[in-house]
Amino acid sequence: MDIGYIKLYRKVTSSFVWANPNMLKLWLLCLMKASHEGRRFLFNGNEVSLSSGQFVTGRDALGKEYNQGATSDQVVVSRTLWRWMKKFESEEMLSITSTPKYSVISIKKWSDYQSSDQRLSSGCPASVQRLSTNKNDKNDKNDKNNNNPRNRKKRVYDDDDPNKKLAVLLFKSLSQNQNIKEPDFDKWANTIRLTIESDKRSGKEVQDMIVWATNHEFWSGVVLSPSSLRRNFDKMTAQKNKPSYQPNGFSNKPVRKEKLPDWVDNPPEEVDDPEMMAKIQKSMQEYQKSKEEGNE
Repeated sequence: MDIGYIKLYRKVTSSFVWANPNMLKLWLLCLMKASHEGRRFLFNGNEVSLSSGQFVTGRDALGKEYNQGATSDQVVVSRTLWRWMKKFESEEMLSITSTPKYSVISIKKWSDYQSSDQRLSSGCPASVQRLSTNKNDKNDKNDKNNNNPRNRKKRVYDDDDPNKKLAVLLFKSLSQNQNIKEPDFDKWANTIRLTIESDKRSGKEVQDMIVWATNHEFWSGVVLSPSSLRRNFDKMTAQKNKPSYQPNGFSNKPVRKEKLPDWVDNPPEEVDDPEMMAKIQKSMQEYQKSKEEGNE
């Protein structure tokens, strides 16, 4: 294999191979094995003519090269590797021409995505070709331009976009208690989108927190924008879900008051009937005991 490098487009992270590290390794191996120009190649005693973007291999040879240096738990059997090669072929990333002794692998759209002014050791495919090629000199310029705030294109949200609706909800909720200048709703919507997507929160969670925070005695003066909402979200969540207690340690939930019998506040006068008096005294003792047990 010639010494060189492959051009790898950053959008490879959007490809299906990115989700499987072993499959990605196989795809990179294919790219690095492909010839950058036409040549003759000797494989298992057979001379094979290759064009640019092609390489010759076999199932066992591919498995041996793929698993070189791998630990036992990292080894992938040749049968699985060849099934993945067929998957690449079905996705039009490459084509496979097989003989009883070897197979020629052709990377599709090689010339479209690998320039000829550099000696390269690999090429790129069709459906994933767009995900694999990178013009480094152009990307360097693009990186500089993208890092310049003046060159960043502002994202615009439709009025019916859920993120923008939440931005409007926050503004209206804040406006109930204070005078606030109408913000850039697209900018607010973008911050709320990041709160949902990057922070892994649901739209319902954000909506509930907006309502709760803007009606809270303390947080209503802190949360004045989506940025402060996002920054304090975890703190507010902990406080929002925490039971409220009074300083004496008892819950501040309403306590049900039991109606007391009339004779508790107005004990009956002495009666002549000893049996009746005994019943009254017994009832008072039982009631007093139940009160004491309830306060323990």
